[in-house]
Amino acid sequence: MRARTSPGKQSEGRTFTEAARRTQIVDAAIEVIADQGYRNASFAKIAKQAGLSSTGMISYHFRGKGDLMREVVDHIMGVAMEFVVAELAPIEGHRERLRAYFAANLALTEQYPKHMRAISNIGVHAGQDDPHLYGLIDQLQAGAETQVERVRDGQRAGVFRDFDPAVMVMAIRSAMDAALARAGSDPSFDSAACARELADLFDRATRKEA
Repeated sequence: MRARTSPGKQSEGRTFTEAARRTQIVDAAIEVIADQGYRNASFAKIAKQAGLSSTGMISYHFRGKGDLMREVVDHIMGVAMEFVVAELAPIEGHRERLRAYFAANLALTEQYPKHMRAISNIGVHAGQDDPHLYGLIDQLQAGAETQVERVRDGQRAGVFRDFDPAVMVMAIRSAMDAALARAGSDPSFDSAACARELADLFDRATRKEA
């Protein structure tokens, strides 16, 4: 999936040609990070992947590697959010949505394998360059807070039992992170089967018995 440029960024004065070039560079950066790792994602390699004549064309559009990586993170997280929200939109019921959450997130590894490998690699290796991993930690924290509120809604509705929602969400996300990491490194990994197992596990952990 090609990187998107938001209307807000268009309004900053960039032409459509400039926006398309930025998209091309972000797409190339994702490819390089996914295939060669964050530490090896030099401007030279990204320029070659993008088919650019020089690294100066990257420097023209981005104020250094940090600026480019922040846009890469924003793009990948936007793709992930859009995909998961679309998958969950038709699902009704607190238990049903919790179960579908695992299937939707693991389906990301099938639909966007390089995006997921790239964001995972940034998460593992970018801390020394940017403690907040180019905004990734902030976005994950915001997502966790939203999940906590949804779990509380399920408790108020009498669907989920009494437990600390923050601890449960931490466990859910830790399990999901481990599954996504395994999916990105093991070609034989069965994402659908893992999603079913995790859904069963956390359904039993959260549901309120009649």
